[in-house]
Amino acid sequence: MSEKREDQRFPEAYIHASSYVDEGALVGPGTKIWHFCHVLTGTVIGRDCSIGQNVMIGPRVKIGDRCKIQNNVSLYNGVELADDVFCGPSCVFTNVTNPRANVSRKDEFRDTLVGRGASIGANATIVCGHPLGEYCFIGAGAVVTKEVPAFALMVGNPARRIGWMSRAGERLGADLICPRSGEKYREVSPATLRLVDDKI
Repeated sequence: MSEKREDQRFPEAYIHASSYVDEGALVGPGTKIWHFCHVLTGTVIGRDCSIGQNVMIGPRVKIGDRCKIQNNVSLYNGVELADDVFCGPSCVFTNVTNPRANVSRKDEFRDTLVGRGASIGANATIVCGHPLGEYCFIGAGAVVTKEVPAFALMVGNPARRIGWMSRAGERLGADLICPRSGEKYREVSPATLRLVDDKI
């Protein structure tokens, strides 16, 4: 393992020597923060997370347990990740809807909540203020411009739902049974899927 920064605040976490965690941030036990990262004040990172290279988090961002954040991701004030969220390489979270370099809009930042188990593909863009439902799957390069239902498979620009995904990350067929876990789901409306057989 690469050189660890000696940080008495978080003895059970691994923080690479090239990364910085500001005063007022918290890092949970078992979490690994790799090269060239910056965690800003007020940020809370849960247990057993993996933070890839060149990641910026904060200020005041909340990250749940067991999240995986791949290289070159920035999580701004207002982003909150529930447990078990996957953020693919270079995915983007905006913090205002209509930015201008010459207009300060710091009082217009909008929250973006990402539900448990959600996966966000490489180079996807999440426009702020649109929550992502639990276990949804955002395809690589997709641009999310509206609320995403739980278990939805979203692709394109703007992102649209083309199917459903199971908790295990498998695309569901017409029978709505996960081929990996055997879990059964039920479509209760055209935009709502429910788990009816919990086998995990």
